[in-house]
Amino acid sequence: MLLLLSCFLQNYYQNKLRLALIGQSLFGQEVYTNLRKQGHKVVGVFTVPDRDGKADPLAVVAEKDGTPVFKFPRWRVKGKPIPEVVEAYKAVESVQLIADGKATRVPQTEEGASYEGIQKKSNSKVNLAQPAEAIHNWIRGHDKVPGAWTVIDGQTVTLYGSSMLGESVPAGQPLEIEGASQAGVVTKNGLVLYGSDSKALMVKNLQYEDGKMISAAKYFSSGDTARVELTDDEKKIDIWKGILSNVAAIEETTDFFKSGAASMDVVRLVEEIKQKCAGLQLQNEDVYMATTFQDFIQMFVRRLRGEDQEEEMVIDYATKDVNNMTVKMPWQCFINGKFEDAENGKTADTINPADGSVICKVAYASVGDVDQAVAAAKEAFEVGPWGRMDPRDRGTLLYKLADLMEEHQEELATIESIDSGAVYTLALKTHVGMSIQTFRYFAGWCDKIQGKTIPINQARPNRNLTFTKKEPLGVCAIVIPWNYPLMMLAWKSAACLAAGNTLVLKPAQVRTHTPAHVTTDSVIDFIPAGGMVGQRMSDHPDIRKLGFTGSTPIGKQIMKSCALSNLKKVSLELGGKSPLIIFSDCDMDKAVRMGMSAVFFNKGENCIAAGRLFVEESIHDEYIRRVVEEIKKMKVGDPLHRSTDHGPQNHKAHMDKLVEYCEVGVKEGATLVYGGKQVDRPGFFMEPTLFTDVEDHMFIAKEESFGPIMVVSKFKDGDIDGVLSRANDTEFGLASGVFTRDINKAMYVSERLDAGTVFVNTYNKTDVASPFGGFKQSGFGKDLGEDALNEYLRTKAVTVEY
Repeated sequence: MLLLLSCFLQNYYQNKLRLALIGQSLFGQEVYTNLRKQGHKVVGVFTVPDRDGKADPLAVVAEKDGTPVFKFPRWRVKGKPIPEVVEAYKAVESVQLIADGKATRVPQTEEGASYEGIQKKSNSKVNLAQPAEAIHNWIRGHDKVPGAWTVIDGQTVTLYGSSMLGESVPAGQPLEIEGASQAGVVTKNGLVLYGSDSKALMVKNLQYEDGKMISAAKYFSSGDTARVELTDDEKKIDIWKGILSNVAAIEETTDFFKSGAASMDVVRLVEEIKQKCAGLQLQNEDVYMATTFQDFIQMFVRRLRGEDQEEEMVIDYATKDVNNMTVKMPWQCFINGKFEDAENGKTADTINPADGSVICKVAYASVGDVDQAVAAAKEAFEVGPWGRMDPRDRGTLLYKLADLMEEHQEELATIESIDSGAVYTLALKTHVGMSIQTFRYFAGWCDKIQGKTIPINQARPNRNLTFTKKEPLGVCAIVIPWNYPLMMLAWKSAACLAAGNTLVLKPAQVRTHTPAHVTTDSVIDFIPAGGMVGQRMSDHPDIRKLGFTGSTPIGKQIMKSCALSNLKKVSLELGGKSPLIIFSDCDMDKAVRMGMSAVFFNKGENCIAAGRLFVEESIHDEYIRRVVEEIKKMKVGDPLHRSTDHGPQNHKAHMDKLVEYCEVGVKEGATLVYGGKQVDRPGFFMEPTLFTDVEDHMFIAKEESFGPIMVVSKFKDGDIDGVLSRANDTEFGLASGVFTRDINKAMYVSERLDAGTVFVNTYNKTDVASPFGGFKQSGFGKDLGEDALNEYLRTKAVTVEY
């Protein structure tokens, strides 16, 4: 901040100002230059000492002009001016004019001049016998100087960091406070105070009369820590000496801030410690919480020794030696920051689809677990730090989550492979790789969620300002499928968390392991599926949004339950029967390669898989011949082997369903060209399958297989509108595709295909920045891209008349 210390003004148009400036940085330099350009005389500049032999930008320009420059590290100690600085002020002409009483005076009445009174500590005591919002505003208005205070246990205690609470108040230990309408509560998040209206607010930090500041959450335990005895080497650490150079001898009772240090010195201290102590990380808040040297050195040494760490989370991992590594898999519910058994104590087996063996047992959750998880998520949103966190800090945490996933990507891909049957290389690139990209993408959105200003009719003679705010919804529920356990979690939860919500996550009952890894405090609560878990989520009155990926029949039931319960917001990504149209003028090599990928990618367990191919009559036979050649080259086998193309289906019930699907196709008269059976080996392996001569009325022409089954119909040459009509003759509309070298034809077809995604001369090319979602009975709402954020936000309009 630049301060005009004094000025002498007789007549602005006849005599320019004579100024003494206090300031620093490029901003100070710019103000100095502008004042000089306007003809004012700067008679003295007061700035900071040189750093690393380099003068401050303001000092550089002033010295160049010959202006007297004074460089002081600080100007007062313990509230008293330093004599050397006072003498320097007196040496400046404009300052002396004031000292001599020659400067122009502008009399000011005392009426309404209450600022000095407010600044007195005696006037800032909190009146607790008033509504909570008034208490909150009083504390906030006095933060940080002089600080609102009250009396607790006979001591004067200053309150910092106030925020209003919603309906939920976390459990804690009662604390009697003088003048309060009811006892406060010390919780894990801070001190809860109640107003006369029984509403509550949360105070983050407390400061005692001796200057010691503590976290309000540690009020009852702040004095319990035993004093650490320092080693000889630790006693030699001169952490403060360079900063408090004005203090002759630093003693245990020396206070960092009362000795003249300021907020910039806090940053310097934290960075010097990081540099000198092998990357030891302290936060600025740690310095504010330990202002005396005794308290600081105790905290610092504990951190240095690794003793002052947060309690390590207890996780009862299931371990398995596989893929040349030992993977560790959580198997319990994760509720309120802890892994724990299901309330009913039940477990269920998870099966490795590659050989039918049991991977381990997982918790089989109940309705009671859902209720606990929702309560924890609600508290985390309304009371905890997540809902009040600076958006940029929220983004930092999501980036950190992505970094951790990347650090453990081989382990995650291995678990995904044994858990869902995904080919390891595909799991590494897509299941895990795209999950990492998704969290990074939405981490970047956290501080870019903003409203807009809107012109409305004015209320003459007054005016109006209308603006919108984007706000999180609160507690959200996410129900994910079994085909991409980790990636579907990322697609939904990254947008949900970036928007500032908390969430309760239910994975598919048969696939739970990789989602269990992505849990944090009560921001994400993880509920392995049990009998009525999904239904309870749909019905729960405290859940404000439910995102679901799965079948259309279940999606309809969820939507109905959400409407009947509390009309919660819903987004649904449901079934598909995506058409892929291949014209005779296509690039045949690409159409064969991409057509197979459109069907067989992730062994057909892909929501946007091409459920039906329409091939133009003149190239139909050649296309089928080439597809058969390529199918015969596919290696079916262990998904962990790097050369495997085609792994096992996800679980036995699905495998059986696919065999039955093929039997129905043959029975209806379609031609089974290849496959159609389970592979004769342990595990749930389905042969890559090809049907031709599929008529529009057939079951396999209308219903999704969700497996490695290519269903091909031919259409007459040149019949563009006819094939479009057949492609759109479905109640689904998730994805679609077209292959042609004719750009006009491609654009014509893409405009008329009734699906949320259209691929032209490619397929399966999803990206984290591109919105994804279906039409008709394939659902509504979007995952990915900016559109996904709006699924987890609400818009509030505010109109101000002035």
